[in-house]
Amino acid sequence: MVAMSWHRGDPPGGRRGYHHGNLREALIEAALKLISEKGPSGVTFAEAARAAGVSAAAPYRHFRDRDALMADVARKGFDRFETALRTAWDEGRPDLRAAFERMGRAYLAFARDEPAYFSAMFESGLDLSRYPEVKQAGDRAFEVLRTACETLVAMLPPGKRPPALMMALHIWSLSHGIAALFSRGDGARRAIPMTPEELLEAASLIYMQGLGVPLGQA
Repeated sequence: MVAMSWHRGDPPGGRRGYHHGNLREALIEAALKLISEKGPSGVTFAEAARAAGVSAAAPYRHFRDRDALMADVARKGFDRFETALRTAWDEGRPDLRAAFERMGRAYLAFARDEPAYFSAMFESGLDLSRYPEVKQAGDRAFEVLRTACETLVAMLPPGKRPPALMMALHIWSLSHGIAALFSRGDGARRAIPMTPEELLEAASLIYMQGLGVPLGQA
């Protein structure tokens, strides 16, 4: 349990607030809970404060507004996402094909296991020009995929190598689209006779085969 104490700096006659031992983290956890229940649009400062057990004014100690709170959630999500992808890629060990498939599974696993973070990262509607730290965190995560694609492209003969950025964008689109197909937990989700991992593996293999990537060597 997080300790709270009366904050003595409140103005005389004003509403007394709480001093929270770790207010920033408590608000982030509250926002994640609200996202899980209502989606990103359901997060408000007032609701986050209520869920964290602090006064409505308390969040302003760390965040200037609701979007700043969501930006911090999204940034943390991208940091965790980057770690998951980088760990799965493991610099292409023990072989490139296994590492590439492992990274794809890590993408799907993050979307499945961290739906609130995933939603904050991609569905919060943040203006990234106002929150460059979120864009930078997202770019670092994408760079893991781009590095993997650069490694695979280098296996092709010179003159037959597609742009690694193009390949990374295509694989990202495949991964993200499949994650979105399987992310709905209600009756609106279509029944698909494959697991997301099977679908992504098949689509990636077909795509790489079309590019001429020597799958036996990979």
